[in-house]
Amino acid sequence: MKPSEMRPPLGPDSWRLVGLDIDGTLMHWGGEISDPIVDAVERARMCRNHVVLATGRNVLGMLPAAQRLGIRRGWAVCSNGAVTVRLNPASPGGYDIVEKVTFNPRAALELVREELPDAFYAVEDLGVGFLVNREFPHGELVGRQRVVTDFDELCHDEATRVVIRAPGVDVSHFDDLVHRIGLNEVTYAVGYSAWLDLTPPGVTKASALEALRRQLGVYPDHTVAVGDGNNDIDMLRWAGWSAAMGTAPEHVKAAADEVVGSVEEDGILTVLDRLIDPDRLAVL
Repeated sequence: MKPSEMRPPLGPDSWRLVGLDIDGTLMHWGGEISDPIVDAVERARMCRNHVVLATGRNVLGMLPAAQRLGIRRGWAVCSNGAVTVRLNPASPGGYDIVEKVTFNPRAALELVREELPDAFYAVEDLGVGFLVNREFPHGELVGRQRVVTDFDELCHDEATRVVIRAPGVDVSHFDDLVHRIGLNEVTYAVGYSAWLDLTPPGVTKASALEALRRQLGVYPDHTVAVGDGNNDIDMLRWAGWSAAMGTAPEHVKAAADEVVGSVEEDGILTVLDRLIDPDRLAVL
C-alpha cells in the first residue's frame, strides 16, 4: 500500500493523472463499454482528472474506445507505451503523435522465429496498420495488414511494436520460452492467449505515463491506474494508487493497491466514482 499521508493535498489547482487500460478494464470482452462507464469517465474528466487511455492497442485501435467514451481532446498512451498521442479533432485522423519510441526488431524476431517458425508475426506500421508474414485472424489487429513474402522485410526498419501470435501454444510454455531464449533487447508482455507483444527496451505504459505526468505537472502521488493484464503491472506499480480488475491473474492483482470487481460487473466504477466525489478522494 502507498500511504495516503505522504500525498500532497488536492488544492484548487491540483489535477490527477488517471491511466486506464481498455480491454478487460473499461471494455467488456465482447467489445462493449457500458453506459455507466461512459458517464463516469465523462464526469471524472470534469473533476480535474486527466483521464488517459493506456493500452497495448495501436492508435487506430484506441480511437474507437476514445470516441465511445467521448474523449475528443486529451492524451492516450498506445502500443504499450511506445506511442503517445494528443487527441485533437482538428488534426488529420483526430490525433497528433507527441512521442514515438522505436527499436530494431531483427534480433528479437530471429530469436523467436527459431523457436516458433509457424507463428504469426506483425510489425506495427504506425498510423496505418501492420506488416505481417501472413494475415492474422479477423479482428485481432486493427488497421491494414500488408503481407510481406520475405521475412527480412519485417526486420529492415525501426518499429514501435511487434506482435507474435502462436496458436496452439500454451501460455505458460510461451512465457517459459521467452525467458529461456533471453529477449534482452526489448520489453515484452505475454497476453492471456499465446500472444507476445514486443516494445523498445525500457518502454512500458508506466514509462509513457511518467513522461506525461512530468509534462502536465501532476504530483507523483496524484496518479491513479487501473488494469488487468501483464502489460499493466508496471503501470499499477507506478501509480500513487492502483486497482486491478477482479478478472486479473493473481500476480497482476499483487502489483495493485486494491482489487475491484470484474469487468463484467463494471468493477472500474469503484475507482471512477471516487474520482468524481471529492469527499471520497482521501481513499485514493
